[in-house]
Amino acid sequence: MAAAEAAVVSSSSLETDRALVPETAGTGAATAATPPATAAAAAVAAAARTGSEARVSKAALATKLLSLSGVFAVHKPKGPTSAELLNRLKEKLLAEAGMPSPEWTKRKKQTLKIGHGGTLDSAARGVLVVGIGRGTKMLTSMLSGSKRYIAIGELGKATDTLDSTGKVTEEKPYDKITQEDIEGILQKFTGNIMQVPPLYSALKKDGQRLSTLMKRGEVVEAKPARPVTVYSLSLQKFQPPFFTLDVECGGGFYIRSLVSDIGKELSSCANVLELTRTKQGPFTLEEHALPEDKWTIDDIAQSLEHCSSLLPAELALKKSKPEDSNEQVLSCEYITLSETKGEDDVIKTS
Repeated sequence: MAAAEAAVVSSSSLETDRALVPETAGTGAATAATPPATAAAAAVAAAARTGSEARVSKAALATKLLSLSGVFAVHKPKGPTSAELLNRLKEKLLAEAGMPSPEWTKRKKQTLKIGHGGTLDSAARGVLVVGIGRGTKMLTSMLSGSKRYIAIGELGKATDTLDSTGKVTEEKPYDKITQEDIEGILQKFTGNIMQVPPLYSALKKDGQRLSTLMKRGEVVEAKPARPVTVYSLSLQKFQPPFFTLDVECGGGFYIRSLVSDIGKELSSCANVLELTRTKQGPFTLEEHALPEDKWTIDDIAQSLEHCSSLLPAELALKKSKPEDSNEQVLSCEYITLSETKGEDDVIKTS
């Protein structure tokens, strides 16, 4: 249909050009004009070649997409949840590869697996590590390393979610708090400590997230304090009521709880205003996290190659052998992730 329409347009265009040739130009001019039938046939052939080349190109891209395997990082902006961002990434890759399409409804079925590890709140931004292909099996073991955050806290206000997205539940004075006061208490929150997770979290009760239960208005009891690790904690800036922290921590640690606890320790209250994850495992925001305009099959393939050197030798993946593209159908699979700890903890496929 597209080829036929192209032929009609080309034919009409050529006929118009021919009509503009003056009759006084003689037989030489008339001979130089291409007959409409010949032009139409050429246009149909060109369109067919173009369509065939496009199908070959899409098939090659789909084969390359299916062969991707490993772990890489993307830059999550504020707004979408980690799951929504993963869905967006998946849809962009499928669209680029022209999937699904009738050409791929063949005999053999191939599944694209993709998942993420270490959920970020919708209000947070920064590094989000993604596993693709066999890389989805690496997320739990690979992401057991430290994570680093830059957090901006606001003194004098407490919220039900412990960040700026929640309802204000309490206000207290903060005008007498100094930079020295904050620096003086940070040691209490460094090392192996006990921490109570927020009520609004991905932790579960009877199979349901606490945050979901809270939003329904159900009464939820706080989880007991649990051991967590803070490798380093420093105050980067203090401009009342705002203070900026640089935090490096282990899995299961909640930055929101840290900021809230700091506010309480200062005889005031506090919530998280901004949160950026700058490092997750060996992946850093500046060097490894792909922005959305780089979410292409080729860019991700290059990133996988670059990031493979960051992984421990025992986790390095051998390159998958591309299978015959004419025998595959891409059935997209979104990996459902069950969170075993907190919003900042490793997420594993279930």
